[in-house]
This record gives sequence, structure tokens and C-alpha cells, in this order.
Amino acid sequence: MQPNLRPRDATTAAHDRVYRRLRTRIMHGDIPPGHALTLRGIGKQYDVSMTPAREAVRRLVAEGALTLSPSGRVSTPELSNERIEELAALRALIEVELATRALPRAHLALIERLQTINGAVAEAVAHRDAVSYIRTNLEFHRTLYLRAQAPAMLAMSETVWLQMGPTMRALYGRLRRTEPPHYHRLIIAALRAGDEPGLRLAVRSDVTQGLRMLAS
Repeated sequence: MQPNLRPRDATTAAHDRVYRRLRTRIMHGDIPPGHALTLRGIGKQYDVSMTPAREAVRRLVAEGALTLSPSGRVSTPELSNERIEELAALRALIEVELATRALPRAHLALIERLQTINGAVAEAVAHRDAVSYIRTNLEFHRTLYLRAQAPAMLAMSETVWLQMGPTMRALYGRLRRTEPPHYHRLIIAALRAGDEPGLRLAVRSDVTQGLRMLAS
């Protein structure tokens, strides 16, 4: 049984809960770009007062997951082509390095896990489920990158994913995918072969191709 929380502790716990749930929704593209949010609406959705809702929004604005206009309007970001290109370049730099560091620790169990996750990606594509597609796609990458044992780099990647979530939702609708990402299979094959150049190329292509299509 959890001990009773003091009012300040309870507020902190509530704001952390709202922050984590809203953060996950944004990262997975559950909220489209340019969607306005209100503290009252967040409080009602997550059954909290205005203070936890305000603190959660403040943290998400600081991470770039939400934007705050001069008039006080809070919304999910609508990224310019220049910003999309910048984030694509960041993904290429950070994630290629993470994959390279993970390669020496890419044992059979990891490869089998990645194949299983890619099966879930394929299922999401077959069901035209954008949120599940983004979630399982990120799970594929995170599972690989965890083996890099580079937590600071992984945190940076997650911040980029968070900023990209709504845009990835828009991208999914434009691409109208009918099959899982081709480059995932190349990533798995490179891991199995211990092929570092092939792995670097496959990861770079996977994380930039779609975003650059969106910016074009």
C-alpha cells in the first residue's frame, strides 16, 4: 500500500503522470501538428488540477514537444521544411553513432527481438494504424540503441523523436505505406553480418528518407 502523499508530493506525482502520458502521446504521433491544447482540457482529460497541467506543459514546451505563442496559445509544433531538415540531420548523426556502438553487442537475442518488433511494425502498417506504426518503429530503434550503452546520446535521440512525433503522423498519412520499412531489414541483415558500413548506411537512410520526402 502506498503511503499517503503530502499535498506538495501529490501535486508533483500528478504533474509527472500528466507529463509522461502527454509526452508519450506526442512522441507517438497521437496528436496531429498544430493541434491546440488548453490547461483546462488537459486537466479534465487526466483528472488533475490546473497546477499539474501547467507544470507538465511547461516541461514539454522546454523540450520542444509543444510550442507556446506570444498570446499564450499552446499547441503541437508545425515544423518548417528547414526544421525538418535539421532534425533529420540530427537523427542521422546521433542514431548512426548509436547503432555503431551497439553493433559489438548485437547478439542473436537482440536480432531476434528486432525481427519480432519489425513484425509488429508490419502489422501496424497492414491495419493503417499510424500511432501503432510510429510507436513500434521507435521501439525498433530504441531496442537497438539501448545496446550502445550511451544514455546521453539516447536521451538526445528521444528529444528529437518527441519534437518529430506530430510531423511523423503527417508523414505517415502522406506516404500511405503498404509494407514495413525496407531499411529495417537491411539493419537486421547488417547486424547479423557484423557489417558496420552497411549498418551505418541502412540507419542513415531509414531515419532521413521519409523526413526528406516530407520536406520536399
